[in-house]
Amino acid sequence: MKKFTVKNGKEMRFGYTTGSCAAAAATAAAEMLLSQKKTETVAVSLPGGENALFSLQNIEIGRDRVRCSVTKDGGDDPDVTHGAEIFAEVRFGDQEGAVGIIGGKGVGVVTAKGLQCAVGEPAINPVPRKMIRENCRRILEKYGAKRGIDVEISVPGGEEIAKKTFNPRLGIEGGISILGTTGIVEPMSEKALVDTIKAVIDKQYAEDPECILISPGNYGRDFCREYLHLDIERSVPVSNYIGEALDYIRYRGFKKILLVGHTGKLIKTAAGVMNTHSSYADCRLEVIGLYSALSGADRKTVEQITECVNTDEAFDLIASQPYYEEVKRRILEKSLYHLRLRLRDEEAELETVMFTTDRRHIIKSGQADRLIRYFRIQEENHER
Repeated sequence: MKKFTVKNGKEMRFGYTTGSCAAAAATAAAEMLLSQKKTETVAVSLPGGENALFSLQNIEIGRDRVRCSVTKDGGDDPDVTHGAEIFAEVRFGDQEGAVGIIGGKGVGVVTAKGLQCAVGEPAINPVPRKMIRENCRRILEKYGAKRGIDVEISVPGGEEIAKKTFNPRLGIEGGISILGTTGIVEPMSEKALVDTIKAVIDKQYAEDPECILISPGNYGRDFCREYLHLDIERSVPVSNYIGEALDYIRYRGFKKILLVGHTGKLIKTAAGVMNTHSSYADCRLEVIGLYSALSGADRKTVEQITECVNTDEAFDLIASQPYYEEVKRRILEKSLYHLRLRLRDEEAELETVMFTTDRRHIIKSGQADRLIRYFRIQEENHER
């Protein structure tokens, strides 16, 4: 039965995670190894209790080993792993009933602490490992096997695919990760991205549980490198999910947080908007217009602000006015109010820096420079 949801008035088809594909390939290979018969489809049990049917490709059957693959289908939310061939090779093991799991070519290896897998292990997350073991043990029991099996998961081209993912920043080298918590990819899934952000925060926590540098995207990271002279490799890109990132930062217990980003994103936080994607809210010019009016701008100027294309243009419009600095101060105060309210940790220090594209307009909280210096010292100590 086709599984789908409806978003924005359209029917959107669900897909399957790399973890589900790996479990399906492993289960099928185990079945064919024990039966010595070819099968072209396999049903596997997903974490939520559902069964899913997968088609098999690249089947190779030997007396002591079987290899086959499942093509990753991301449904209507395709990512860089969509279309990848997830292979499983199953061989007999020595321990009765045991299912060993090995990472092969194209599956990344964990090199940094703070991830769900230990350093040196293949990047096959706990839920996919459990799926592989439970489904393969079902096959072993079905055939009354006296020997266990070893499962090797591989992904041809995985090393190149991984370059387009967060893996290099997470400290996962040599390939992609085998992921999934439900086994299903929801179309237009925000959860997948938020889970990735949490994984990067976990890695940062393992390196330094005290302080964290976060930024919505590449503009902020470039600004950190070029203007603040901070190591962007130790920053966490949080995309539009500022609220979710702060929630997890509070859970982790960081006490020094520096948020750096373009005014086009961060100015929305002055209105309490914690998901800065334009499809959720676009109050950038309204925020500048409101605080300009409160600071002394006339009606004509406010109307011109609301007709600007972006925040750069709006700030340029009022840069020569006597109330310019007051506008920035009011925006900063309200932004910090909402950010700290979302963080809900009175003991934590949260500072922010906002900037326009040309760097002509900078909005910086009072203790931001001190926190920036703190981060630089930590980076120097880290390098030693």
